[in-house]
Order: sequence, then structure tokens, then C-alpha cells
Amino acid sequence: MESLKIFRDLSPDGRERFAKNLTRHRFPKARTIIEKGQVVSGAYVVLHGQLRVHAFTPAGKEATLYLINPGETCVLALNSLFNDLLYPAWVQTETDTTVGVLSGPVYRSLFERERAIQDLTVRALSTVVFRLMAELEQIHTCKLDQRLASFLLLHASGDGVLHKTQQEIGAHIGTSREVVARIMADFAASGFVETRRGRVRILQPSGLASLARDGAGC
Repeated sequence: MESLKIFRDLSPDGRERFAKNLTRHRFPKARTIIEKGQVVSGAYVVLHGQLRVHAFTPAGKEATLYLINPGETCVLALNSLFNDLLYPAWVQTETDTTVGVLSGPVYRSLFERERAIQDLTVRALSTVVFRLMAELEQIHTCKLDQRLASFLLLHASGDGVLHKTQQEIGAHIGTSREVVARIMADFAASGFVETRRGRVRILQPSGLASLARDGAGC
């Protein structure tokens, strides 16, 4: 936790209260940890791993709203906490993830006194607005093959490998596994990628990048 910027930026008293009251929860990959309509008991800070906040379309498909990375907090949880509302979406772990939870009263108290907590809250709001706008722009301006190409380039590791199933990828870009499978087969036929169960390896990033650029704004 000492590596988190938020922790380092707190006052000595704030660091003590933060560490004393933070409860850690470890979750495996693909675990739903908050459901729509759930009462939120505190502020959630990702210590390790990644969370995905998503909703469901009327057709029952998942649609990613935004991701929460280490050192970040969930703005929807904060909104529910400060305004006494039920949580409006679902939260799932993207990888094995450790989440720290501060109770509502403790977070509010730190928010009143600590500049670092105020900055974290404002940053969470501005970040989620940016990410939601990016998701909306992709939905309305990009074809599915362009969105998939962009997703692969953004989320693959340094060696060009993405460890996600086609079902998981479909949930991210708001379409079905079958559609992802069809487009991925086209990518493989073009020599852009190599697919195996639960894994995609990028072979020609320039080809995917060219496809993504064709949809300017993606």
C-alpha cells in the first residue's frame, strides 16, 4: 500500500487513519463484487489488479462503462456513498484483484481534511467522464472490426499477447462472442493475429493499427 500515491500524499495522521481503517479483499478473476441495486458500504480503492464497471443492454449483452486501475477509486461508488443511492451498475474483476474498502464515515472524514482524498475524488470523476466519452465515441463512430482492432492494441501485453476469451472481449466492446469469433477469424486469415483458447497473439500490429486508423476517432 505504501507504493500508492494516495497513501504517500496523505498527512501522517491521514496515513494512520487510512491504514487502520482500510479492509483488504482479494478476489479471483471474473468475480462479480458489486451488483446493480446493491447498497455500497464504502469507498473502493484498487490496490492490485483491475476492475471493470459494466451494464447490460436491453438485449442482455454486457457493455463496459470503464475500467478502474491500481490507485484509482470508483466514482459510481462514491456517488452512491455521498448521495445515499444504490449502486447503478455491475463491477467485476478483470484479473486477480485486491480491493481496499474504506467505510463511508471514514472516507467522508478524510475527504473533509485531506487534500489527497479530495484530489483522488476529483480525479476519479474526471477520469470516468473521459473514459465514458471514449466508450460512447467508439460505439457511435467505429465499426466493430475497428473497435476490436483498437481493443487488441490497447490491452495486449508488451509481447503482443492478450489473455482473454472471445466472450470477455465481446463483453468489453458490447457485442456477442459469435461476432468476435467471426471478426477474429478474418483477422487471423489476414495474418494480423493468432488465436488460441483464451488467448490472442498479435502478429502484425501495423495491420491492426491501419484498420483502427481507418475509423478516425476510434
